[in-house]
Amino acid sequence: MAIINDTTLRDGEQAPYVAFNTQEKLNIAKLLYESGADELEVGIPAMGSKEQDDLREILALKLPIQIMSWNRATMKDLEASLETGIKAVDLSVPVSQTLIDIKLNSDKDRLFRNLEEVVTAAKKEGLFVCIGGEDSSRADNDFLKELMSFGESLGADRFRYCDTIGILTPSQTYANIAYLTEGNSLDIEMHTHNDFGMATANSIAGIEAGAKSANTTVIGLGERAGNASFEQVLMSLKYQFKENRDIDPVKLHELVHSVSLAANKPISTSRPIVGANIFSHESGIHVNGMIKNSSAYEAFEPEGVGLQRYYPIGKHSGTSTLLYHLNASGIKPIAKKVKSILPMVREIVTNRKQVLNPQELKELYLCS
Repeated sequence: MAIINDTTLRDGEQAPYVAFNTQEKLNIAKLLYESGADELEVGIPAMGSKEQDDLREILALKLPIQIMSWNRATMKDLEASLETGIKAVDLSVPVSQTLIDIKLNSDKDRLFRNLEEVVTAAKKEGLFVCIGGEDSSRADNDFLKELMSFGESLGADRFRYCDTIGILTPSQTYANIAYLTEGNSLDIEMHTHNDFGMATANSIAGIEAGAKSANTTVIGLGERAGNASFEQVLMSLKYQFKENRDIDPVKLHELVHSVSLAANKPISTSRPIVGANIFSHESGIHVNGMIKNSSAYEAFEPEGVGLQRYYPIGKHSGTSTLLYHLNASGIKPIAKKVKSILPMVREIVTNRKQVLNPQELKELYLCS
């Protein structure tokens, strides 16, 4: 199975205008585990003592999954992580020529020296080490292979392939990851951004091409347009990849709304997986099919993500919707009469920009 390493408590909190307090972090960490996350990346110890204290409190939860911190590949950052008692670290280095020029004054030798010093020190401490390749999507793939091979020789455990500015398409992602996995070097973890709306698709494409892990954030929180969505990747792995994952719909629903509240980020009613209206069927053709078979126009049951199915009475409703609601209200409707009130239903909804409720439909039927 693919590994979901969720970074809501690190990259998710880096979203503009988002800040979690300690209790929110603890609640989110617990709910992430209960909702199906395999690993958590929970903070940046180099930020200071408060961040380190929060990380210690998360570790004190003793969740039976790997907890990771994010660090620059420097001894100072590593030492800050070690002070917390963390057992897994991501050590980030710039890997595109653009960022190597900006951050290291074009000195690739310095990059390798830093990496050797810090990875060696981390492995001496018995840590799980992920090398984070910042801006991998703009890097030369042969250079990435060289870096991954070097990291493997140092004892590193994983390489994080970062589409840092979200420029990849799924087909480009697949090609890049397939090429990098040819050499059977370090396992690859996908870290994708959503600047063109492709973060989740690119993560999935990377997994299809051979990546072993994906970073996610709940409701896609993160820098700029955000990251790959935890709930979307989770459900994709279960339903599209047929992975044997037990998903607690109550916990997932609680997680999504807890993060939304803590981040002050309302959830769109049409958001995939968790939007309140994604199981609402208004089109007459769709409702007719759904009444006959609930799999007609749904990829999975709403109960699986803590939601419900609705048949709103709207402009595009057909007689099937009206018959459904009238029968539910205890009336035995006459089909011809139901058909005759359809134009009135559509006119009312169009004029007031609001669907009818079942009681209004019942009154309209009885008065016609």
